Amino acid sequence: MHDNSLIEINREAFESNWQFLKQHFGKKVLISSVVKGNAYGHGIKPFVTMALESGVTHFSVFDCNEARQVNEVVKDRAEIMIMGWIENTSIPWAIENNVSIYVFEKKRLEAAIKSAKKLGKKVKLHIEIETGMNRTGFQPKEISSLIKYLKKEQDHFIFQGLCTHYAGAESIANYYRVKNQMDQYPKLYTRFCAEGLTPIHRHTACSAAAMMYPETCMDMVRIGIMQYGLWPSPEAFVNYLNVSKKHIDPLRRVISWKSKVMSIRKVTQGQFIGYGNSYMASENMKIAVVPIGYAHGYSRTLSNQGRVLISGYRCQVIGTINMNMMLVDVSEILNIHIGDEVVLIGRQDNLDLSVASFSDFSNLLNYELLTRLSQEIPRIII
Repeated sequence: MHDNSLIEINREAFESNWQFLKQHFGKKVLISSVVKGNAYGHGIKPFVTMALESGVTHFSVFDCNEARQVNEVVKDRAEIMIMGWIENTSIPWAIENNVSIYVFEKKRLEAAIKSAKKLGKKVKLHIEIETGMNRTGFQPKEISSLIKYLKKEQDHFIFQGLCTHYAGAESIANYYRVKNQMDQYPKLYTRFCAEGLTPIHRHTACSAAAMMYPETCMDMVRIGIMQYGLWPSPEAFVNYLNVSKKHIDPLRRVISWKSKVMSIRKVTQGQFIGYGNSYMASENMKIAVVPIGYAHGYSRTLSNQGRVLISGYRCQVIGTINMNMMLVDVSEILNIHIGDEVVLIGRQDNLDLSVASFSDFSNLLNYELLTRLSQEIPRIII
């Protein structure tokens, strides 16, 4: 574990977000907490521990490794759904631990049924159908043979869900493509039901789709970025404001990232600072060295761009981001000391560094920025 920085996870902020989501979607919609990508950088085990204590009953992950980590925390107190990768050799573990899995092609489906027969226990399946994203899912031409196979093997599985994923619901630029997908899903759902194959859940919506296209919510939604207090896109936020007629952001950022000043030095006018010649001191300067670099998830693209908070000042990152260090202009701060707090994401006094502003400087998505945060950084719940 690194001890050069700390990530704080705010329980009160998360519970506020979760309460908003429950009120927004209503009692009839199950919210699955998406914790893939190390819980979007928040730390999968500490985040799931907090979420479980706050009343979350369903978690979604990408792969079996993440499912195992969640299972260590929740045991049998919440459901777990694997939306992506699982080795055939791990399917028996999923069955034995009541973990549901996506199936999106015939070989995985056959492997799941084979494992269920061998164990004498039904496998929980979410059948993913292709509606237009062209990533994963059974193709329309495969549906007839798929239904035939499922009917033959229905004693060996629980039809946990029928699902799909939209190709960019966060942007109005994808409107026609998403609407076409929305038209395809109910037709395919009807075909399954007509054959006596009715899923327990219908789920197609992530955070973006759920907010931009409310009709996609059905009886289950897969919510990732919003539970962490961030919007999937500016468009999704503006759409919410317009529809709700409210002028306040209901979400609260859950994560804060903090480090400390490692060293302080003076640089005279005309000297280059850090690697290469990307930054020259235009005047006599005072700089602070912060023990954070791209190895910890602070993007190198933030060189000469990023901002941090120190002693109530918004300070510019100068020079090239190193693997393990960055340099910051602290010339304005009269009283600065080694060990002083450095806020990379979060609040200090009346100043704030949001994930959005952080990512704007680096041209990274909120999602990408957060999931890059090193797993070696300690996470604590506050």
